[in-house]
Amino acid sequence: MPHNVKHAFATAALGVILTVTTACAAPSGRVYVTAVPPPPIVEVRRAAPGPAYVWVDGYHHWNGRAYVWTPGRWVAKPRSNSKWVKGHWEKSKKGYYYVEGRWR
Repeated sequence: MPHNVKHAFATAALGVILTVTTACAAPSGRVYVTAVPPPPIVEVRRAAPGPAYVWVDGYHHWNGRAYVWTPGRWVAKPRSNSKWVKGHWEKSKKGYYYVEGRWR
């Protein structure tokens, strides 16, 4: 087997091993990821569709193998006095986990 094929195979095998070990589900349902989350992507917002809408920032979510960007969007407030609390990644001893955004 040529050296470059062996190298490609070894690299792919290592990628599979790293992928399998980068996330685990905790009993609480929280998924921990050992790979550091990438920085958020700066998005250009279009004009709000109306005064009762709030911009919800985009974020990187973990799909089980890699971080994938979920774009930001305008969302209608459930109540006029509602405030959106932005989702974010937290670091713990087990790795990184995502805290969902929520209405307050």
